[in-house]
Formats: sequence, C-alpha cells, structure tokens
Amino acid sequence: MAKSFFEKITNMGKSEERSIKGTDMEKELGEMAEETEGELAVDMYQTPTDIIVKTMIAGVRPEDLDITITRDMVTVKGKREESKDYSDDDFFHKELYWGAFSRTVVLPQEIEVEEAEATNKNGLLTIRLPKLDKNKQAKVKVKSL
Repeated sequence: MAKSFFEKITNMGKSEERSIKGTDMEKELGEMAEETEGELAVDMYQTPTDIIVKTMIAGVRPEDLDITITRDMVTVKGKREESKDYSDDDFFHKELYWGAFSRTVVLPQEIEVEEAEATNKNGLLTIRLPKLDKNKQAKVKVKSL
C-alpha cells in the first residue's frame, strides 16, 4: 500500500499519526506540505539550430510565471491558483496539482541567452533556445587612440 504524504515526510505509521492530531507538530507538517513545490514534466529536444523545451502550464497566468535562463540552464517557476467555488467534501476524485511549481533543466550545450524566446499556446509553454555557435567569427576593427 502506498504511503500517505504524512508517512513519507515523517516516516511514521497511521497509529503514530493519530497521536499528533491537534498538536503543534501537525501544524508544522501542514505548513511543510504547503511549501512543497510541484515539479513540471518537460520535453527537451534539439533542431540543427535550437534546443527546445516544452512543458504544460495550463491554468497559469503569464504574470505568475518566471523563466530564468543562463548559458547552460533553464528554470521555470510559477504558481497555479485553485478557484475555491466548491467544498472539498464535494470531490469524488482529485488529481490536479495546485500551488507553486518549478523545474530546472541543465542544457546539453551552451545557448545564446539574449536570443531565447518563450511562447504559450493553449497551455503549452515552448522555450526556444538558440544554440551557441562556437564557430561564429566576427571581425574587429582596431581603433587608433
């Protein structure tokens, strides 16, 4: 049988769980559960010129989304707010994730940070990361001082 969230974070069984009901420890454990972030599932692939990262962010407003990109890493953070127009007692089944989430992906090669683009279409976030062209050359003119 699968362990409950409580059993996973405390390593206690059901009988021990009943003994802390209504105590400060129960309050602390509830706060820990609220602070837990979900982890986004991602797809990452390459084209000849780009690395593409895709993830589902349905129900997340753009202002609740934070994308941080470095030359070798991408982090997507956000929060999905649950509307409370119902009672928890009315549920038959509940699987959707609500709350804070994040995911950091290490990239297989360096990218051009300034040229990265992110688009959201029907809840699918697509981040296009142009690969760093290490063979790219530029000529520099020498200035006289």
